[in-house]
Amino acid sequence: MEILGIDIGGSGIKGAPVNIETAELTTDRHRIPTPEISTPDAVSEVILELIQHFAWQGPIGCTFPAVIKQGVVKTAANIDNSWIGVNGEELIHAKTGCKTLLLNDADAAGIAEMEFGAGKGNSGVVIIHTFGTGIGSAIFVNGQLVPNTEFGRLEIRCKEAEQRASARNRTEEDLKWKAWTWRVNEFLERMETLFWPDLLIIGGGVSRKHNKFLHLLKARAEIVPAQMLNQAGIIGAAIAAGKRFDI
Repeated sequence: MEILGIDIGGSGIKGAPVNIETAELTTDRHRIPTPEISTPDAVSEVILELIQHFAWQGPIGCTFPAVIKQGVVKTAANIDNSWIGVNGEELIHAKTGCKTLLLNDADAAGIAEMEFGAGKGNSGVVIIHTFGTGIGSAIFVNGQLVPNTEFGRLEIRCKEAEQRASARNRTEEDLKWKAWTWRVNEFLERMETLFWPDLLIIGGGVSRKHNKFLHLLKARAEIVPAQMLNQAGIIGAAIAAGKRFDI
């Protein structure tokens, strides 16, 4: 069974139909730049363009860089503030005619990893962190998602963790891998103190280079790289939509 997964990011909106039984994209991804002024109307127009590109008529799952509760956008990270308070599911459904599930982007990536990736079969406490523009997070307990965690906002040294240890920080501050992982380890230590996870999965775009830094990370829990890479959001959104709409 196929579901169209769409990953809405600060710089690009990409999607593809996904076989939710195998986690395989059934066509190549299609990407459209996120509008410079990323208002609800502008973003939903891009989603409509993606749907038309694939000639899609069924349900869709969409990630979003925000806290989502009952389809309503509660925060705005790397997206226009005018989204706050908008029922994104209703808006996209009205624009496209497609039944829509909207969920936090890191939660979607976590679902993909737990169903088909590095977390598959783990029944303990699993935390996925996506290191990119910020630090996304998802936590699973006995395979069940606790939605909308914002662990990247934990305060460390008078700053939010994602203002110190994101992949963007490493690039913008020209940090060597050792210096950057020192900051990441400080963040992981705080996570371990609070949650005592059994498994830590490191995702986001930086996970493609895990051979350069993973050996420098330290924790009591096992630390592994994400397996779904830049397809995680698309796959996780499709899987979640399949469950929501009982497909």
